[in-house]
Amino acid sequence: MEKLPKILAPYHQAYSDAVEAMRQYHEALDTGAPVVEVERLRLIAESLFQAVTDYQMRAFGCGGRATH
Repeated sequence: MEKLPKILAPYHQAYSDAVEAMRQYHEALDTGAPVVEVERLRLIAESLFQAVTDYQMRAFGCGGRATH
């Protein structure tokens, strides 16, 4: 049987990175940054939040998406 990963604590760096990426995305939106930059930041933030969510789902034994 596969060993489940540990659940991430709320203060884990992965959460901080995802929140910081979201902050940068919203700042770019608010300051009127070029569309390409705003989209880049959105994709980074979305990816980081998805990674945390997938990890937590696996830690709780709920599967999550496949990792490569």
